[in-house]
Amino acid sequence: MKLSKTELKEFLDSKVNQYNTFEFIDSDPILIPHKYALKEDIEISGFLAATIAWGNRKSIIKNANKIMGLMGNSPYDFVMSHSNDDLERFEGFVHRTFNSDDLGYFIKSLKNIYLNHNGLESIFSKNVSNNSTQKAISEFKKIFFEIDHPTRTTKHVSDPLKGSAAKRINMWLRWNCRDDGTGVDFGIWKTIDASTLSCPLDVHSGNVARKLGLLKRKQNDAKALAELDTSLRLLDKNDPVKYDFALFGLGVFEGF
Repeated sequence: MKLSKTELKEFLDSKVNQYNTFEFIDSDPILIPHKYALKEDIEISGFLAATIAWGNRKSIIKNANKIMGLMGNSPYDFVMSHSNDDLERFEGFVHRTFNSDDLGYFIKSLKNIYLNHNGLESIFSKNVSNNSTQKAISEFKKIFFEIDHPTRTTKHVSDPLKGSAAKRINMWLRWNCRDDGTGVDFGIWKTIDASTLSCPLDVHSGNVARKLGLLKRKQNDAKALAELDTSLRLLDKNDPVKYDFALFGLGVFEGF
């Protein structure tokens, strides 16, 4: 599809307006944090929902709701006040390769982060550099696994500095940091500017980006993400990640 830069921006902006709306929340994992009002509940429920956001979206939402139910639908309170005995209620939980051992560790690590690192936002805002959140994601992973942990669980948090596109964490950061007034994304993290965010890159957004000439690299990895970031920042340097709505919508809903 050959469009001039102006035509491409107009086309993608129209798709952002089409998909960045409440109508699509019900079929998206962002539905989970929309159940909450407390900042910490939103960021924890969002983090857990984003962590299992691969595969069938109905299954993602169903299992994320199951996790919330097991936490008494009060994720922050559960994280901060749980005992080891409370973690036994996760026994038998599984989503793809994410199981009850992984979930139990995630709860312990989140407690450590709130107790010893001034919460999730603080870790990321300290490590934003070069107009990018990718180093911050890598630093977050180090802190997330600084306490005793099962080796198997480390695969569930991506590291962009080791080549990953870190799709799920980039999606979660979009939820937390973007606030464009539509009420879809939360904008609860005021210390990180939307201009530093990266587009969640997966098979759908990657394929659409290639068809539109925004991306040439074949693999959906950290190098491809950097290339896509550069292209999207040329279209809107202040809010490049808004185009996630357009690329995802075109791929998933329109089979573009």
